Amino acid sequence: MPIPSTHEEPSDRCIHCAGRQFSICDAIDEADLSILSRESSKMTVPAGRGFIEEGNPARDFFVVTDGTIRLFTLLPDGRRQVTGFAERGSFLGLAAEDRYAFGAEALTPTHLCRFPHVAMERLTERFPHLENRLRREASRELARSQARMTLLGRKSAQERLASFIIERIGCHHRVTGSDNTTDLSLTLPMPRSDIADYLGLTIETVSRAFSLFKREGLINIHGITHIDVLRPERLLRIAEGSI
Repeated sequence: MPIPSTHEEPSDRCIHCAGRQFSICDAIDEADLSILSRESSKMTVPAGRGFIEEGNPARDFFVVTDGTIRLFTLLPDGRRQVTGFAERGSFLGLAAEDRYAFGAEALTPTHLCRFPHVAMERLTERFPHLENRLRREASRELARSQARMTLLGRKSAQERLASFIIERIGCHHRVTGSDNTTDLSLTLPMPRSDIADYLGLTIETVSRAFSLFKREGLINIHGITHIDVLRPERLLRIAEGSI
């Protein structure tokens, strides 16, 4: 299904982009942003709409400039396995070869920049710093994959949920630029079923773990999509298996 895509004035779009400082685009100097903009197009994806389909030819890279995205793979029996969440600054498609090995769907209204592979090749040839930035991104993606293997293979339900909350704190700090470590208010735009799927747990188990953390004074819960993290240091110790 086609996604709306627009071009803006080359200099304006990248200069005023809210996600540039968090993404691979920070490797490009401001004086060269017009070149970066000409090689990309802006996309707006409504909540609930997919824009990457697993198995389709991998012709484009994507940079998330705003919003939250669900990443998933399809099992042979048709079930969906949530493998992660992408937010402002995330770079999608780096691990893809000929075809995408994952699907992506917007959880909230989402803005992206799309870079065709040939355009990214031109950019990395012109700007060596961008290629170095992509290598660092690949290293981080590998580290995230290894951390997820540990999460699913070795941790208890409480340790998994604590790890997820700590992960969300890290995303919050990265996106907002805040270094506040106490009384954090986090938005969780993904449904509990996605959290359970991502953590390899049932929805009931995730709900019980949230309730336990609330009873212990580690978090407050506001509806479905917001929590206050009251004791992040204790959650970190739980995530690490130190408690």
